[in-house]
Amino acid sequence: MARKRKKLGEILLEWGTINAQQVEQAIGVATGTGKRIGESLIETGLCKEEDVAKALAAQFDMEYINLEQEDARNKVDISLIPEDLVKKHLVLPLGSSNGRLKLVIHDPMDLELLDLLRFRLNRELDTAIASKSAIKLFIDGATGKTGGMFSDESLVTESVDVTMDRSVDASVDITAGDDAPIIRLVHRMITEAVRTRASDIHVEPMSDRVILRYRIDGVCHVRDNLPKRMQPSLIARLKLMAGMNIAERRIPQDGRLRMPVDAEQIDFRVSCCPAYHGESIVLRILRPDSVKIGLRNLGFEQDNLDQFNKIIRRPNGIFLVTGPTGSGKTTTLYSALDVLNRPDKKIITAEDPVEYNFTGINQCQVRESIGLTFQAILRAMLRQSPNIVLIGEIRDKDVAEIAIQAALTGHLVFSTLHTNDAPSAITRLLDMGVKPFLVASAIQAIMAQRLVRILCDKCKELDPDPDPKLMKLIEISDEELQKHGVHNPVGCGACGNIGYRGRKAIFEMMTMNTEIRELAFKRSTVGVLREAAIRSGMKSLLHDGKRKILRGETTASEVARFAQTEQEF
Repeated sequence: MARKRKKLGEILLEWGTINAQQVEQAIGVATGTGKRIGESLIETGLCKEEDVAKALAAQFDMEYINLEQEDARNKVDISLIPEDLVKKHLVLPLGSSNGRLKLVIHDPMDLELLDLLRFRLNRELDTAIASKSAIKLFIDGATGKTGGMFSDESLVTESVDVTMDRSVDASVDITAGDDAPIIRLVHRMITEAVRTRASDIHVEPMSDRVILRYRIDGVCHVRDNLPKRMQPSLIARLKLMAGMNIAERRIPQDGRLRMPVDAEQIDFRVSCCPAYHGESIVLRILRPDSVKIGLRNLGFEQDNLDQFNKIIRRPNGIFLVTGPTGSGKTTTLYSALDVLNRPDKKIITAEDPVEYNFTGINQCQVRESIGLTFQAILRAMLRQSPNIVLIGEIRDKDVAEIAIQAALTGHLVFSTLHTNDAPSAITRLLDMGVKPFLVASAIQAIMAQRLVRILCDKCKELDPDPDPKLMKLIEISDEELQKHGVHNPVGCGACGNIGYRGRKAIFEMMTMNTEIRELAFKRSTVGVLREAAIRSGMKSLLHDGKRKILRGETTASEVARFAQTEQEF
């Protein structure tokens, strides 16, 4: 009689990786979203991806491969199977023996994939398991995606024959076939930006050249200086792909495009703005997996994560996320919606623009040119009996008052506001003209956040002589410095020689209580509100950043960019 296979939750429970309550929570999320329990555990931050991979290996009696170990990496030989299979299906060949090929996979339950691979390779397969992100990281490194920030060559010399006699100019047929020089240039530019983890591509005309920059981990890097003669055809090609009017050069335009990169469909939000030397274009890269990384992976400390999970499960009230443009507010709110997106909840959003498409969520795009404003959408959506409402941004008094009325009539409302910290959101709403008693009664919590770059684990090193002024600015004491130390970026092939790889958020969570509500009703100043919030347990952005510094996740200079004491540097 075949031995009964243990469930994944049972294995992790036996190992002490998670507790019974967390198993029940993950099962609830999995049931509501149609996902597997392993995916739910990772996305909700209850379990590390590596732990789930090890548990899957134990569940299916398979070998677990740790691709961070050099001996395991040395066994991989990508040349054994076609590269398109490696990239598309995220599999790694470990060698062959007696006519059988050993493959590293990340999902032992994907039987359809295994059948496809047997057919394509015409081989019998043995399988081992590694985590999906570890396999992807290895493939990126092996195929040359992370050996440096960019190729040493210019994109022009790589994509366009520069020996041709000035043929790349405004006369180029931008609708020509895929072999047209300008089309090859645009395709290579977009592909390279996606592979280098860029969030934006900036095409910026100057008087004598066109500057191409990629924003990676929040910092712009100059990729290339393109010849000025290429500007008309390059701009026209990008506008055509994004569905813009290529004949209109006097007013700003917005568009979208979708393009496959390494077998994955990537969406781009495109903005075109007239500038002194020609139209400037920015492509925002919208990766579908960036809002499904799990709440814990956003950077939440356990205390903030516990508070956040309680707040987003309340039946009504307003939850505000504040911070400047590019601080990850939308990603945080979408991650919350991903957790709450279950068949028994009706969720409607009003956004300008809709950046990510979610199955099971009703998303409404603001179009002010035809009168479809935030106010119009909100009034209509409240007649559709939603449980949860997401408002892209509270911009004025009208939107704020509708959001508050929705919260007071039994809806849970998520929205964003542009303020520097959490307490400032209250005074901003009051300055808009919202009545103090409405602000005090409707808001449940306000969270401010910023994004800091994370040190590359492969090359970071302890700082032997930290700057005492910087340590004082971040409030790191000599005792903490001796116990934990602080780290510096170095740079290696894995991070593109910049010393950082990826970003996480630092947070400050202000939960409304009786004292803060009374202060809001009295129109108290930001300073008074902040003192009350800290007394009630709020950890500041500086405090949250300091915890990440002492754990070796980021640097003091990164946190100092966003969170400082009142002392002079």
